[in-house]
Amino acid sequence: MIAPAVFPSFQRAYAAVLKHVTQNHEFVNSARGNDSREIIGASFRLTDPRRRALYLTSRPVNPVYHHAEALWYLGGMRNLDLIGHYANRRRADSRNGTTIEGSSYGARIFAPRLGGMPSAFEQALALLRAEKDSKRAYMPAFETRDLDEIGHPDLPCLAGLHLLARDGHLHMVTYMRANDANRGMVCDVYSFTLIQEFAAALLGLRLGSYTHHVGSMHVGLQDLERAGKVLEEAEFVSPDAPPRFIAPVMPATSTLKHIRTVLEHEALLRTNQVQYTPRDVAELDLPRYWQRVLLLFEAHRQIVHCPADDVDPQLLDALEPGARWQFERRWPARVGAAG
Repeated sequence: MIAPAVFPSFQRAYAAVLKHVTQNHEFVNSARGNDSREIIGASFRLTDPRRRALYLTSRPVNPVYHHAEALWYLGGMRNLDLIGHYANRRRADSRNGTTIEGSSYGARIFAPRLGGMPSAFEQALALLRAEKDSKRAYMPAFETRDLDEIGHPDLPCLAGLHLLARDGHLHMVTYMRANDANRGMVCDVYSFTLIQEFAAALLGLRLGSYTHHVGSMHVGLQDLERAGKVLEEAEFVSPDAPPRFIAPVMPATSTLKHIRTVLEHEALLRTNQVQYTPRDVAELDLPRYWQRVLLLFEAHRQIVHCPADDVDPQLLDALEPGARWQFERRWPARVGAAG
């Protein structure tokens, strides 16, 4: 039996997967017109899922979207209002311009089921509280009905999430039918490991390993140049180099109430009904970890609704350091002298 390749951080795993798929691919295919290089049956494991963020100048990421997507899942949502605001491309996944059905994993895992039945997430947690060594805490996202229509524009890439409590730690295994190693995987691993950390907090367990299994791991031919730049940059980073930033730790006291509070304030910021200073956010009944997430949404509000101005330097100073680094590289023209 060959175990998945093990990495201390997602950044290391990301570079290794890109290299393997682009340089040792098994197939070139054009599924639905998306030309890509592909390997079948890819797996990796992260020993520290908190180290979920990328800090690569060749691969700028949007830390606001990362948190928006994770919260969209945790909120059990399928509407476009939130997710479409932070990534307009997601609107192409909707048939009616209002909701997303296939890749709204949160609606399938976190929303209450018909008849008021508990969500799959609630059932999985209840199972682990009752039977700590259970192997049954699996939360499916892919459903048989998803195959009813050939050519459906939004088929779930996620098959399901599997929670395993062992020796005081909560491990998670993710099963994907397909993953774009350069695009979707970056956001997926961020959201899924954050969900894992949240579940560990609710169960009172320490964070365990994260394992990512993919049926079809691929990289689009149009992304090969960018993937090459990532690999060039990664080659200059020593495997023994310390992390560029210390990964923030979600408070063990985190609750669903905190998630709902953040989502309530996010909606007000997104629609420009409020504006917050760091002091305003510090006065909210939220742990500092979640306050810093709200500060990211305020920074994005300034990007969208105050297009002629630099983002408030005091706000940037109050961000989690790694998120600030990412934010400044995503919007370098808006950070002024603060960058």
